[in-house]
Amino acid sequence: MKYSFQQSLARLEELDRSLMDPTVLSNSKKIREITKERAQLQPIVDLWTKINEARQSIEEAQEFLSDPEMQEIAEEEIAAYRKEIPELEAALRIAMIPPDPYEGRDIILEIRAGTGGDEAALFAFDLLRMYTRFGNQRGWKLEEMSSSTITVGGSSGKSAVGYKEIICQISGGDAYKHLCHESGVHRVQRVPLTETQGRIHTSAATVAVLPIADLVEVDIKNEDLKIEVMRAGGPGGQSVNTTDSAVRLTHIPSGIVVKCQDEKSQHKNKAKAMKVLAARLLEKTQAAAHEERAANRRSQVGSGDRSERIRTYNYPQNRVTDHRINLTLYKLDRVMEGEMNELVDSLNAHLQEKLAQQYTEMAI
Repeated sequence: MKYSFQQSLARLEELDRSLMDPTVLSNSKKIREITKERAQLQPIVDLWTKINEARQSIEEAQEFLSDPEMQEIAEEEIAAYRKEIPELEAALRIAMIPPDPYEGRDIILEIRAGTGGDEAALFAFDLLRMYTRFGNQRGWKLEEMSSSTITVGGSSGKSAVGYKEIICQISGGDAYKHLCHESGVHRVQRVPLTETQGRIHTSAATVAVLPIADLVEVDIKNEDLKIEVMRAGGPGGQSVNTTDSAVRLTHIPSGIVVKCQDEKSQHKNKAKAMKVLAARLLEKTQAAAHEERAANRRSQVGSGDRSERIRTYNYPQNRVTDHRINLTLYKLDRVMEGEMNELVDSLNAHLQEKLAQQYTEMAI
């Protein structure tokens, strides 16, 4: 929303007039759109007004610099306003950053084992545990939608559970804001459970964070779906129940395939699969239709692509490094326990700073 002050003021007045139009008042959707835009414009106009008033006050105070009796007071006022203006300008640039259209959405979190075999599956389990503990601290609700697990036996006789794939829904007003930068390849360096010589191996897991799609955003036609039902399979191919409750959806135009089997009800599995499919379709269509917006926002901290290496977890050094912002923390043990605030806050602050810089050339 790159408006000048006069354009912003004119647009705000136009919105106010619209809210008095009977045809608009009868349209609840239109009212929400106007109210939302107005809520973003008002602080911009307020800040611009304060900047102009401060500049005007400096000009007025400068007229008293030649008056011996008023000079000291005038100099103090000028100094105060000159200090205030850059702060107001910085706040204005931040206020002018367009809001992310997915802010406040619930999300689909997908974690898949990548290179590294069984060790990658164990790391995928650890990542889910990290996100779960972080979410618990913030009061989020996590619901498993689909998973494929393995059990790995260690050289010492101990065994552990890993995920080949895990898909969850995370509900919470700030879930998208705090996890939207987690998409990509997460690399781990540690001694695997199955390693007998104590050698450090490198494995990886991929993470995708998808905002839940509104019905109006994704149109899934019945004729575009191939729906298959089957018996749900457990670890090692064992059947977990004797009914055809598992559901596999194939969206024919895009080729996207989603399978859900965790519920005993075929209806519930289909509903979950549809939600995941809609989220993946939204990601696909938005990436194509809004490439410029994605470049302006996501590329500031990485593309968000699942193939991009974003972070390394080095267990021997107790180190976690986010490669997009060159941030290294030597408290990996605490991060894996869900203490992700420093990582998340640094990513969001970096994004906000980069976006705000885009408006430094505007006439403020």
